[in-house]
This record gives sequence, C-alpha cells and structure tokens, in this order.
Amino acid sequence: KTKYSKLVFRKSDTVPEELHQMVQESFLTLRKHDCFFQDLVRIKGKDFFTPVSRILIGNPGCTYKYLNTRLFTVPWPTEGYEIKYCSPQIHDACKALIKLNDYLHIEAVKALQGQNLLESKETEDTPVIDREQNFATSLREKGSVSQDQSSFCVPEDDFTSLNSRTSYNVTLLNYMDPLQMLYLKQEPYFGMGNMAVSWHHDENLVERSTVAVYSYSCEGSPAEETYDQKLQGRDPAVWHVGLKVAWDIETPGLAIPLRQGDFYLMLDDLNMTHQHCVLAGFSPRFSSTHRVADCSRGTLEYIFGQCELALQNLQTDSNSGALSLKSLETAVVKQVEEIHNEVEFEWLRQFWFQGKRYLKCTDWWLKPMAKLEEYWRKMETMSSLVLREVRKKEQTEEQRNETISCFLLVLTERQRLRKEWTAR
Repeated sequence: KTKYSKLVFRKSDTVPEELHQMVQESFLTLRKHDCFFQDLVRIKGKDFFTPVSRILIGNPGCTYKYLNTRLFTVPWPTEGYEIKYCSPQIHDACKALIKLNDYLHIEAVKALQGQNLLESKETEDTPVIDREQNFATSLREKGSVSQDQSSFCVPEDDFTSLNSRTSYNVTLLNYMDPLQMLYLKQEPYFGMGNMAVSWHHDENLVERSTVAVYSYSCEGSPAEETYDQKLQGRDPAVWHVGLKVAWDIETPGLAIPLRQGDFYLMLDDLNMTHQHCVLAGFSPRFSSTHRVADCSRGTLEYIFGQCELALQNLQTDSNSGALSLKSLETAVVKQVEEIHNEVEFEWLRQFWFQGKRYLKCTDWWLKPMAKLEEYWRKMETMSSLVLREVRKKEQTEEQRNETISCFLLVLTERQRLRKEWTAR
C-alpha cells in the first residue's frame, strides 16, 4: 500500500472470455507467420540482440524508440487508412489487438479515477487490487466523468489529461520461450531467479502515462509439469513481473505471479519512480504492452513536416531548371543540415537496418520511405550547393568562415554516424 500503490493487478477472470480468445489467437497467428523478431539494440556503444522477440503494432505512421533502435508500427486497422496485410489472419490479429487496446484504455481511466477518488477521501483500508473496482463509469458509456464525481474525482480540465495519458497509440508485443535460451541473467538484488528482461524503466513515453500489460503464458508445457519441488520464494515455473523502487534495494522488491490472461497497470508516474523486470517461468509466454509513446518526433507527419521546412530553402530557376539556395544564413544552413541528418539516421537507416522484416505483415511503410528517400536526395543536393556557394568570390572571408564552421560541424557528425551505422 505504501510503496506500490500505483500498481493495479487484475486476474484473468475479470476480462471478457471472448476478448481472451481473440487476443490469444492473435498471438499464436503472429507467431505462426514469423512476425516476432529479436531487436539489435545499442547499449553503451555496443550492439546486443534482445533475448525477447518483439513486434510493434499501433497507429499508422507511429514509431517507438528504445535503446537507440526505432521500431515502426505494423498499423492496426484504422479508419481513413488503406492498409494491405499479407494475409487475412494478420489483419484479424491486428484487429483483436486494437480491441484489447480499447479495453485496457477504459480500465486505466477507471483505475486512475478510482485512485483520485481514494486520495481525496484519504482511505487507506482497501487493498490495491480491488480499490478502484467500484468507481467511475466507463469512457464508452459516458465519454466524460459524471458531474457528481468531478467535484472530488477528476476536475473537468484534468479529464483531457487523464484521457490522453491512457490513450495508447502502440502496443509492443513480446514473445519468449525460456527453454530456447542458453543463458538468462539472475535477478541481482532480491534473489528472484531468472530474468527474461532486466530491471528498467520504459522509455520514450508521454510523461506520467499509464502502461498496461496483458500476459499470456502457454501453460501446461512438459517442463512445467515435471517441476514439483517445494520452494521458498517465487515459483520458478511461473512467470512474474518484478517491481522495485528506483535506485533503492532496501525497500523489499515485489514479484507478482502472472497466470494466463492476467493483466496489470502501472499508473501515473510509477514507471519513473520504480523499475520493473520480467522473471521467466518455464513455458513460452506472450505479452502485449500498451503504451502512450511520445510521438512528438516519432511520426511520419512530424518528419514530413521537417522535410518540407528544410526544402523551403531550395529554389528552381523557372527558365534553366537550375537549383540554388534561397539563403546562406548560418542558422538556415544549420537547420537544413540537421534535418538532413535526422532523416538519414533516425528514419531511413533505422528502417532499412531491420525494416525488411515488416514485409512479413504489410508493405505499408514502403511508400512513405520512398518519399523520405526522395527528400533526402534533395537535401544531399542542398549540401553540395552550400559548398558551391562558399567557393564563390562574392562571399566575404568572414561570411565564408562562419558558414563553413557551422556546416563542418554537422558534416563531421554525419560522417561519424555513417561509419557507426555501417559497422552495425
């Protein structure tokens, strides 16, 4: 109650049976079509394959970046978007996950409203698990908080914030079969056993947004059944989520068993104040981790906007068709060249580095990537034009030096990153 009050855990019997069935089938379908991939991530300048295989599903044009690797969503069916899937089964799997997403969104809003209600009443006598069961009408029914609650629950102006902090735009799906792993790290602080995922905070999220995790372990595997030892502490055959207060090993850690179809919510700032890990059981396990990814710099809309901004400095002579730059001001040159780097290293190289794998699900990203490449080529031309201009006699020594020193800085960074990406 005192250290983990923002963790909400729900047993599988609270979730509609029909939803369980759809979601669990979608996991198995994606696995059957080889849609789960180990990511090559970069930690402290070194590259590692993740032990867990993943796929990102979510809003079209959305991306999610973690450990220097950008994942591109396999878009779920969305009105107004034409999305061709490689098979009807993959379409159905993505559709099931958007239904789970809607369900978890409503549950998170209810949980947050319940928590606000509790804080205002200062009740401390109900356990975390069923605290907010009886509060708050679901979003679908009301669309907003009812008037009688809003005075002590969610003020109207906070409702938008509460809604936006639970409106998941992506889910990162995970799959792991621990018996295929030769080596798993041991949990170092509390003796919790084998870890599938080490202690961490989820990154690239909207501040104080809720994370919702639905867990599905393929129970009844032979390894699980043969294990019959009386143990102290957690049962090693069962998957658990572990939590600890960040940078604190004095406060006891928490390990919660995850049975087939259970889900949990990390509310408000819990992801920042605490770290979590995943403790491996014996059977293969899927999870769907729903997040409000911070997309301020991570959507197609954003990067296309940046490209258009950069290309405003390029003009074409109406008679000869010759290209030239409108301005050689240092600030303009610097901005264009930085956008050039962003397109190349945050988008094109990130995509093609492991992007062909998305073709197992859909070819949706190919068109936007071709468009970004086109923009990138124009920016390469713009870089050449800067060099051409500084060679001209009209430039004063001072102007020339100023342009070159700012240009060289971005160009040196580009060269360094190209080497790094070639090595990756």
